[in-house]
Amino acid sequence: MSGIPLKCGVLASSAAAKTLMLCFDLPYFPDSAELFKRISDLNDAVWLDSCSHGERSGRYDIMSAQPLRTLIHKNGHSFICEKGDKREYRGDFFQLLDEQIQSLPSECANNQIFCGGLIGYISYDFGMQLPFNEVSASPNKLPLDDAQLGLYSWALVQDHHSQRSWCLGPDLGEDQQAVIANIVARCQRPWAPTRTSDDYRCEPFQAQITAEEYRENIARVQDYIQAGDCYQVNFAQKFSALFEGSALAAYLKLRQALPSPFSAFMKLDRGAILSHSPERFIRVQGDQVETKPIKGTIPRGDDLDSDRQLARELQSSDKDRAENLMIVDLLRNDLSRNCKLGSVRVPELFALESYPNVHHLVSTITGSLAEDSSALALLRDSFPGGSITGAPKKRAMEIIAELEPDARSVYCGSMVYISANGNMDSSITIRTLVDDGEGQIHCWGGGGITADSNSDSEYQESLTKVMKLMTTLQNTTP
Repeated sequence: MSGIPLKCGVLASSAAAKTLMLCFDLPYFPDSAELFKRISDLNDAVWLDSCSHGERSGRYDIMSAQPLRTLIHKNGHSFICEKGDKREYRGDFFQLLDEQIQSLPSECANNQIFCGGLIGYISYDFGMQLPFNEVSASPNKLPLDDAQLGLYSWALVQDHHSQRSWCLGPDLGEDQQAVIANIVARCQRPWAPTRTSDDYRCEPFQAQITAEEYRENIARVQDYIQAGDCYQVNFAQKFSALFEGSALAAYLKLRQALPSPFSAFMKLDRGAILSHSPERFIRVQGDQVETKPIKGTIPRGDDLDSDRQLARELQSSDKDRAENLMIVDLLRNDLSRNCKLGSVRVPELFALESYPNVHHLVSTITGSLAEDSSALALLRDSFPGGSITGAPKKRAMEIIAELEPDARSVYCGSMVYISANGNMDSSITIRTLVDDGEGQIHCWGGGGITADSNSDSEYQESLTKVMKLMTTLQNTTP
């Protein structure tokens, strides 16, 4: 975003759109948790969280609630939910998303990272229903919709680089003005926690399958690879625990232990999504496209010397570099469907990124969006992300569906926003927990399996990725 947020009470307008933009400065909080708490009790509250805590590693945080309407997809059917009414939409879900985006003015806030639009999740299971995938999912599904996105007419935005905070949204009339005035007033008042706002209880997590079953499935994946069915398959296991209380309190505890640049919290009608993802899926700003797949993981060391040695091992690992390169090639192909001919590039290959529990190898792929395409078309045609399926994508997804006993739900899907001005950003929902609203919380861990994979190492990697999530959360009482 370029430019400076408007001062309190000033209105911006677009001559083309004839629409005013309401934009009000707010108090800036180095930790956006202090701002989100002020709206967290509202319906469908959502927080796209860079976990920057004022650091330069993450710039923007976006928060909203009370969408004008909610768009859901479940078991092949799309629905529009608005003011207590739920009606079926007879058509393609992405067409529905596009229609809703078009209902908000786009020209009046081109200099804003988000000026109202869609925020929500698209599950991995939804990706299995897309025409170019069409893979039968496991019947064992969590009680969540396959996709849920709200059309949000206002947002709280924090820019940690300029250390500014504001509330904005298009002026859609008196009702919208009243909503934004109320939100601004909430954000300017001190927040008073309730007695139960920090209460939750989480029992120890239990693995869905045994270590031996995990290793047997890796052997089956490698049989498929030897037979020429695929080159790589991302296999995962699920962990579940009894859970009750505040999902937001649980999220806040986890973000302190595992700050991640593509974190998100989303309150559902029942339950919540608690995502601590380090991985960007696809970003679109103007016509510039970027994706940053993660492939290659190693634990952090116990001291500085061992930590550096482990990082060097990861960077020099032929197996991890080959695995990363396979997914880079897959994503170059995915982006090419909607990018200008010859524009797709790989400016960064096998870069090291370090997090509190692991080191990762991360590559960057860029492109220029074709004039006859859109951010939504790019998202649809690239979904789900290749870094969490394997290659080739469809065959890898078929093998995943055969070997993983439960559907993945939100895991390996995406948290996404699509702004009315055309901007989009999305994550890969790894390091993600789902409070199912029925007394349990779930998370998943896995990794890419190749012909050279060692089953013991792969099993340990699946634990390493989520162990800190589980140990931080479990055995906690009010």
